[in-house]
Amino acid sequence: MSKIRVAIAGSSGRMGRTLIEAVLAVPDAELAAALEHPGSPFIGKDAGELMGSRCGISISTDIDAALSQADCLIDFTRPEGTLQHLAACRKLGVHLVIGTTGFSVEQKQVIEEAARDIPIVFAPNMAVGVNAVFKLLDVAARILNQGYDVEVIEAHHRHKVDAPSGTALRMGEVVAEALGRSLPECAVYGREGHTGERPPTQIGFSTIRGGDIVGDHTVLFAGTGERIEITHKSASRMPYAQGALRAARFMHNKKQGLFDMQDVLGLR
Repeated sequence: MSKIRVAIAGSSGRMGRTLIEAVLAVPDAELAAALEHPGSPFIGKDAGELMGSRCGISISTDIDAALSQADCLIDFTRPEGTLQHLAACRKLGVHLVIGTTGFSVEQKQVIEEAARDIPIVFAPNMAVGVNAVFKLLDVAARILNQGYDVEVIEAHHRHKVDAPSGTALRMGEVVAEALGRSLPECAVYGREGHTGERPPTQIGFSTIRGGDIVGDHTVLFAGTGERIEITHKSASRMPYAQGALRAARFMHNKKQGLFDMQDVLGLR
């Protein structure tokens, strides 16, 4: 297979830098373009300088020019920016990996519609380990389907703008689906004051924000006399970047369709 030409959105951010580092480190991909928002102080700089070297790719704001050189765009930015990039990818026939979270229902529908024309991998978490946890949660929930209360606890750095995290929400969805419940109907996002006794069908979410925590997630199944905890902790952003590259490889010969990391990893 020829090298996959990858463009990176939000290239000067922490995730963008990690993505560039990941692309430059593998033999089967090459950095085709690095994008930033207008006004960024990094415009015109060599993308490799973000890691202390040079790679010959200048950071740009011109999405059409950037995508004309790329097979795939990897986007871990914010919903509004991702949707602008999505429109350009759809117009130019460029594949798209979306690691952005915090989309509304209507915004997700826009992504689904675009997948009729181009292949898209859209997942709340690209890390292989997290997606293994999704599978484990499905199995655990089916076994622990009576007498266990479910709580999802997540922690991220102070700069994260959405809560609960997309990963925490997906964990809740996996558990709810396995138990035959609807997450919007049984989810509780934080508790305060006189809340009354906990309903047995409830799935609770607790959110922590602080420091430079990359991402910790725990799903607690609390029964009588025992607790089962399934936890994933991220020590760096590299697992997300490596998973995104696996997603780009997965789409290489596809024409259209909406996929997630369970598809990429063959876990369906």
